[in-house]
Amino acid sequence: MAVLVALGAFLMTLAGGWTAQRVTDRRHLVLGLAGGLMLGVVGLDLLPEALRAAGGEVFGVPAALLLFVAGFLLAHLVERLLAARQAAHGGEECAGRAPEVGLTAAAAMVGHSAMDGVAIGAAFQVGGGMGLAVALAVVAHDFADGFNTYTITSLYGNARRKAIAMLFADAAAPVVGAASTLFVTVPVRLLGGYLGLFGGVLLYLAAAEILPEAHHEHPARSTLLFTVGGAAFIWLVVGLAGAG
Repeated sequence: MAVLVALGAFLMTLAGGWTAQRVTDRRHLVLGLAGGLMLGVVGLDLLPEALRAAGGEVFGVPAALLLFVAGFLLAHLVERLLAARQAAHGGEECAGRAPEVGLTAAAAMVGHSAMDGVAIGAAFQVGGGMGLAVALAVVAHDFADGFNTYTITSLYGNARRKAIAMLFADAAAPVVGAASTLFVTVPVRLLGGYLGLFGGVLLYLAAAEILPEAHHEHPARSTLLFTVGGAAFIWLVVGLAGAG
């Protein structure tokens, strides 16, 4: 059952990536929406779940928040190192961005989607009702995952075929993750720590890269509205999942 539900996440992820491709003539709106979706996923979905699951404190601070900060700093460090390496080798960057950063970020999205599949499988191990509730949340926000995976990969100057390849990898990841729960169980604290770390990475990409790029050439009110709308959409998804 968990694997069948994960197939819905597969289709929803592809739908998000397809949408990102079709609206390239409104790139600033695409980026504004992606930034809002990522902000909403981090603040309204990942962090609350990480705080619930990770548990414990380190020197008076919740472990999930420490990992969140570490993820933010890690993303910044990786971007700077990759950009410096490419400049040292005389490579050309796309608008000052190293394509490897986009691929690294997309790979992190793929890893996150795999953990979504694990969450579905683990929830079905607890009970059918719990499994359906988690599945609703995962399938709904996988549209945003697909949208963001394609957008991030393309934003850093990677070829369209690479963006599509990462999109399909992201779509397949929940199915693989759900299937893995037939053989192994992931400790709750480990999953919570991962969510905190990934949340920091995602927030860095949204705040330091995607949103500034969205408003650079088109500082329009419509871009801001799309950003707010993206965050509001995730709020709606989280609320509906909680009500279910």
